[in-house]
Amino acid sequence: MEVAFVENLIPRYTPEEAKSLRLHFDYEDERRKMTPDEFWEFCARNRKIRAELTKEGDVIIMPPTGFETGDWNVEIIRQLGNWAKQDGSGITTDSNAGYVLPSGATYAPDAAWTLRERLRDFSSEERSRFLRLCPDFVVELRSPSDNPRRLLEKMNEWLEGGARLAWLVDPYKKQIHIYRPGREPEILEHPTRVSGEDVLPGFELDLTEIW
Repeated sequence: MEVAFVENLIPRYTPEEAKSLRLHFDYEDERRKMTPDEFWEFCARNRKIRAELTKEGDVIIMPPTGFETGDWNVEIIRQLGNWAKQDGSGITTDSNAGYVLPSGATYAPDAAWTLRERLRDFSSEERSRFLRLCPDFVVELRSPSDNPRRLLEKMNEWLEGGARLAWLVDPYKKQIHIYRPGREPEILEHPTRVSGEDVLPGFELDLTEIW
């Protein structure tokens, strides 16, 4: 498959309400879809864009976040990373790290944490690419460019992929949506702290630094 350069494909105008751009690839075999390895090559040749691969094989191109969202994201990473360094049992990653779910979807959560013992069987080469593993814990931070319906769908996909705990942080409504396997999502209104529970024992995110 020859990978196109996206700069030549993106239209110069999109509707004002558009949140992202979806690229769909048709193949002679209608059951065929872009693979995670092909998506890796796609991203390698289009380094200027932020993109994710859906389980349907479509590429979602997203605009960069604004300054405020970037600031909040760094704060979440700082707190999670500091706890993880002291705890020592897992690795924290930011929104540059992509994960391949069992469905084939390849997403890069705003923050994630994975037990070290789950990483031992991956070679150095495998760890240098999108990792074929679902993190134990993920955080998605809502930004103005996010499609709310798509974001909620993604949270469920994290659980289906194997996440043990997932948070959707909505700084505009000051809500935390907590996702746990086998349970309905819990919404916390205007919390000041949120616990990592038994997945991240001892970790609490201080939300007064975000809202």
